[in-house]
Amino acid sequence: MAERRVNVGWAEGLHARPASIFVRATTASGVPVTISKAGGDPVNAGSMLAVLGLGAQGGEEIVLASEAVGAEAALDRLAKLVAEGLEELPETV
Repeated sequence: MAERRVNVGWAEGLHARPASIFVRATTASGVPVTISKAGGDPVNAGSMLAVLGLGAQGGEEIVLASEAVGAEAALDRLAKLVAEGLEELPETV
């Protein structure tokens, strides 16, 4: 299983707009991904309700994971998005 541990770069955490950006990027990756707080239960990273339900705060560590083909590249891109608190994922990442 591929896994990335990253601290949430959005000051407001994974709430509303940042969660929407993250969920859209996850869905666009075409790879099933889970997200969890460090030590917590993983949830579907493509689900807005599940991501909001985590209550991940800015600076808090989260874990992104996937067993799918292409997971390494997808997780690298998503980890960069979360760590840097980007408004969208650049095509060149």
